[in-house]
Amino acid sequence: MTTTSAPPLRIGRGAVRALGFLALATGALESVVTPTLPLLRRELGMSHAEGALLSIVLLVTGALITPVAGKLGDRYGGKRVLVRLMAVVCAGGLVSALAPNLPVLLLGQILQGAMVGALPLSFILVREHLPEGRSEVAIGVVSGLFVAGTMAGTLAAGPVAEGLSRHWMFALPTFAVIGATALVRRLMPEDPPRRSGGAGIDRPGLVLLGATLVTLMLVLALAPEILARPLVLLALLALLACLASGWVAVERRAASPMVDLRMVARPEVWKACVLTFTICVGTSVAAYLVPALFAVDADAYGFGAGATHIGLFLLPGAVAASLAGPLGGFGVRRFGSRAVVTAGILIMAVGLFGLAAVHTEVWHLVVGKTLIALANGLCVTATVTGTATSVDRGDTGIATGLVLVTRVIGFAVGVQISGAILTAGTPAGSDLPAESAYVFGFVLAGAVTVLSLLVVRTLNKGVKE
Repeated sequence: MTTTSAPPLRIGRGAVRALGFLALATGALESVVTPTLPLLRRELGMSHAEGALLSIVLLVTGALITPVAGKLGDRYGGKRVLVRLMAVVCAGGLVSALAPNLPVLLLGQILQGAMVGALPLSFILVREHLPEGRSEVAIGVVSGLFVAGTMAGTLAAGPVAEGLSRHWMFALPTFAVIGATALVRRLMPEDPPRRSGGAGIDRPGLVLLGATLVTLMLVLALAPEILARPLVLLALLALLACLASGWVAVERRAASPMVDLRMVARPEVWKACVLTFTICVGTSVAAYLVPALFAVDADAYGFGAGATHIGLFLLPGAVAASLAGPLGGFGVRRFGSRAVVTAGILIMAVGLFGLAAVHTEVWHLVVGKTLIALANGLCVTATVTGTATSVDRGDTGIATGLVLVTRVIGFAVGVQISGAILTAGTPAGSDLPAESAYVFGFVLAGAVTVLSLLVVRTLNKGVKE
């Protein structure tokens, strides 16, 4: 590993706060669709298949944009690329706010997907302008505020959509993104490009990765319905394998690949990616199943909660998520990334297995979801911070971008698996899944989370050795 000298202190708290405000606003804008999907389906006359498409298109776009944004930030300067990327996000937010129908809303969500690339660009700026120690805490703060933003968006989207309209639930966070981008542009100094020249964007790699991700989501979403037709399932799996293999072959031969597979092969990067994937699968299973369980009719095994009450029940988790980022940053600085990730995994496992065992009272779900939100923030902050500070400064955007792409994929996979479990657990002629489907989902997520401890054992104790 190549060590580099720490940069001088070049930015004050105002610039870091501007980046945090931007992370908070983009997190809120990212998360407004999921809790309001039933409302959107009703108002726009969407089918279940169209609703599933709407729920994943932002994630797929984000997974494609993030590594490109990180690479361009390393090459041309983080601030320049970040401001331009946010202009695309703001345009997407306004398109979504004004959308009269599903096609226009899908276009807005595609443009909004560029927001996922904001975090690696923010990390480039933090590492460029702050010395070690300060940069770790700042990365934790920015990561934590992004998580808090996603929770805030989840909480506020329903009441805003019901009290005002679906248009305002997109418009309000978009206005916040516009304001935060203006603050970053004003307060953040320019950072010099670290690389110049080189080939252009890897378009074949982008197309193949996009097709691979879309096919993966289709396999997960359609699996319960096509299990009775194994040939169709095998055909989709074969297509997925061919697309993934083609993407790897293209990336290995590309002069300027979208994803540097040599970077993926580095132990500190691939271990962080594996951990992030498993942690986000567990988190997303809870994020999908807990609100659904709140909404189940009280005459069955649920609580019959509406959107407003669900938001209140999730509020402690939002608070825990907002605190987890800074706590994770301080923890990594004092104890090392391995200790923080281990603690987060154990907390998440307790929350998931606890929800599987007891979920008959509201406070059971509130406590379990809060533990999982706290654990997710600790783990993601530690893995991202550990990765960002264990590679050369010029590779910060690429390395953290890979981890954040894994976060997006893990969350999307977890949501699709949760939906498939509930679909498979719904008796014929009924709209209500069996209670055992929820139990199985929590147990499965907990088992995946515990298995990630096998990777944690091989991590370095500190951020850098």
